Amino acid sequence: MLRPPRVSRSSISLLIPIAFLLAACGSSGGTTLSTVGDSIGDGAQPAASSRPAPIPAGGETAAFRDDAKIIRTGSLSLRVDDLDVAVRAGRDAIRAVGGYVGASRQANDGDNSVASIAYRIPVGRWDEAVDVLRGLGTVLGEETDAVEVTGQIVDLEARIRNLRASETALQRIAAGATKVTDVLEVERRLTDVRGQIEQLDAQRADLEDRAGYGTLTVTYGIQVVAVTEAAKGWDPATEVDRATGSLIDILQALTTAGIWFAIVWVPILLTIGLVAAAVVFVLRRLGVMSRPDTSEAPLAG
Repeated sequence: MLRPPRVSRSSISLLIPIAFLLAACGSSGGTTLSTVGDSIGDGAQPAASSRPAPIPAGGETAAFRDDAKIIRTGSLSLRVDDLDVAVRAGRDAIRAVGGYVGASRQANDGDNSVASIAYRIPVGRWDEAVDVLRGLGTVLGEETDAVEVTGQIVDLEARIRNLRASETALQRIAAGATKVTDVLEVERRLTDVRGQIEQLDAQRADLEDRAGYGTLTVTYGIQVVAVTEAAKGWDPATEVDRATGSLIDILQALTTAGIWFAIVWVPILLTIGLVAAAVVFVLRRLGVMSRPDTSEAPLAG
């Protein structure tokens, strides 16, 4: 019976990095990453198929971007006449376009009732759903955002593909290892590679989900929404900061004036007073400024 060749531990140490290099080279040589919006080649297609087709003139440019991955998010504030009716209508409208309610919060307090609902909407029907929701009440505020993540997804897929190739190479090395220490070393490397694959695959799945379903948070309210919108420009903490700043400015101005008076004007005034007193003293000694005689002259008999 033929026995499989035994692989020494030193050979294992050399084969593991070689396996990683071969996997990386094989993956990069067999796969061509496309630009944003293109599919990923698998190595079986000719090189020309992995290149983006030239953009045709006219209105066909949009078709070239149809497969772009875009994450859409937004918020919408509505003032409605009947909160319950508006919430049910919004839920039905989102279900009609293939979406669902991701999260909701509602507080009933008479005229101050308000509901905040996060809808997950298929990206392909985003505009249609937003138009329907706008018609449920008076729009008080609206914000939308779109971020393209096609490049991130393509990069994650390429990294996952390289790691899977490394995993396959390590499995082949493990099959030929005979020593327990060699097997344990390869298994440790395999565990590390598999952990990286799971982490990157979770990131890719999250981006795919967010790119497939946008998130729109709609706030329905009878009066509180209008009050909230009116109060957005007023912040008590900001007003306190502004008042404190004004007080500090006034105190600083008064302190500055006191410092200038004590250091500059007090010595000047003292000097002027001393000079004036000296002049008066000299003039009096010279008789120029003699005091008037207030005694009355004797009356003639």
